[in-house]
Amino acid sequence: MTSPSPSIGMAAFAEATAPEPAPQGAGSHALRLRQGLTAWAGLIPFFVFLGLFLVVPTVSVFIRAFGDVEGSESPALVEAMRGLFPHYFRESLKLSLYSALIGGVIGTLLALVVVRMQRPRWLRNLVTAFSGVAANMGGIVLAFAFIAALGTQGLATKALKTMGLELPTQFITTFWGLVVVYCFFQVPLMFLVMLPAIDGLKPAWREAVANLGGTSLTYWWRVGIPVLTPAALGGMLLLFANSFAAYATAFALSTGSAELVSVQIRFYLQGDNITGQANIGYALAAWMILIMLATIGIYLLVRRRAERWSR
Repeated sequence: MTSPSPSIGMAAFAEATAPEPAPQGAGSHALRLRQGLTAWAGLIPFFVFLGLFLVVPTVSVFIRAFGDVEGSESPALVEAMRGLFPHYFRESLKLSLYSALIGGVIGTLLALVVVRMQRPRWLRNLVTAFSGVAANMGGIVLAFAFIAALGTQGLATKALKTMGLELPTQFITTFWGLVVVYCFFQVPLMFLVMLPAIDGLKPAWREAVANLGGTSLTYWWRVGIPVLTPAALGGMLLLFANSFAAYATAFALSTGSAELVSVQIRFYLQGDNITGQANIGYALAAWMILIMLATIGIYLLVRRRAERWSR
């Protein structure tokens, strides 16, 4: 009789001593539950921050916006759409629209030039770095820079005057002056938004158009512009929201006299107004929040469409 093979004996021993597999029932479910709770626990500080500095102030603004206004039977939210207030909203919307369109076109063209420029290599890094700084520059610093450049006694104003070009009095406090100032941070922001979208244009698409007998104009009309349009529209909506919410720059340039909603809110909330009118400021802020929510909602929809081409 032949003896069993050693390998067979070792296999039988390993099978006999192997631990039984863990049950797939309640134990695994409890493990997944603990892992999920652990993952969500890391987000608790974020939700606390979000609630304290976003949800609670927003709810408070809307509660005060439905409050009473002295001398009126309508709530403040209704009063904020009467008198001169619609004019302030129109001015804010017009400023946001023009700065978004001008900044969007220039920023897109700048991104196209930088992407297509192969040399010098350091130029793209320089423009990107400057855009990252300029897109977040605003407030008192930006206002002071333009006062020093385009103010009544500004350096650029004096230089233009020597060439026979004279700017209107207090140019930077006028509507088009504010548009020029706002474009300083709108153009770099649009550049940063459009740079990934333009980088996403695949060289194979241009080669396919050329193989089919198309020209460069055909490529941009049939491929480039349709692909970039959702990203460009989304970027302009972002610029619109960015300009609509801006406050410090316009206030510093106009010393509080700008006919913009954001500046008027400060007037009603700082206490230098008729007693019982403070809720008007909260109502104006509530209407601004609603406009911003609508703008950001449209922006997210457009961005989702644009992201399909980058997959």
